[in-house]
Amino acid sequence: MAGAVKRIKLGSQGLEVSAQGLGCMGMSAFYGPPKPESDMIALIHHAINSGITLLDTSDIYGPHTNEILLGKALKGGMRERVELATKFGISYADGKREIRGDPAYARAACEASLKRLDIDCIDLYYQHRIDTRVPIEVTIGELKKLVEEGKIKYIGLSEASASTIRRAHAVHPITAVQLEWSLWSRDVEAEIVPTCRELGIGIVAYSPLGRGFFSSGPKLVESFSKEDFRQYLPRFQAENLEHNKKLFERVNEIATRKGCTPSQLALAWVHHQGDDML
Repeated sequence: MAGAVKRIKLGSQGLEVSAQGLGCMGMSAFYGPPKPESDMIALIHHAINSGITLLDTSDIYGPHTNEILLGKALKGGMRERVELATKFGISYADGKREIRGDPAYARAACEASLKRLDIDCIDLYYQHRIDTRVPIEVTIGELKKLVEEGKIKYIGLSEASASTIRRAHAVHPITAVQLEWSLWSRDVEAEIVPTCRELGIGIVAYSPLGRGFFSSGPKLVESFSKEDFRQYLPRFQAENLEHNKKLFERVNEIATRKGCTPSQLALAWVHHQGDDML
């Protein structure tokens, strides 16, 4: 049923989104081979019709194919029902991964994303990773111009330090910071989360289900294909998996007592961290 998900204010610049978002990365990249396009469009439409309005993608997902997928999914009046977030800052040139935050690249990346998504304006545009060779003030200065030109509405950062967030926010208000936050990823609580809250910046938690672990538990690793990058993460290596299996068992016990699934419990825990985040 549409409207079943409550809405929250993300940041202090006026962006309002559903309290639960939909991350679209795994539809096209990193978690195994791309999923069938028709199935993913149906999934996106189901999410929107269920009241989810914040859709999250990036130009590096694919690369590029996830933005194209979103562009197709948002035809026929769907675009007007969502807030669309995408990202720039990671490029692959000649097979090499490079972090880029120079103004020319930021502008070119934005123009390319607008074309792939087939839209006139990006609601929330994140710098996906921070280019340490370019002062953050320079990158945000260019994004500020893109806001003034009407190509993006709000600026976000992903995986940024507290000091970088402060410096960026001094150039142009940062609406949201995206970071990994879940039952087993909590290092952001010491510095980054308090900094965001002090500055009135919204928080978007990615991988709240522990990259699928809190949905399936240790058996998740059995489903990894050769294209699934999760197999290389330390938390899924044999020496750590046995320890994490015990954590999952404890989460599962609590979920059983609460009458929900482990993934529902993990999501509820993230939502319980505050009304300024999703």
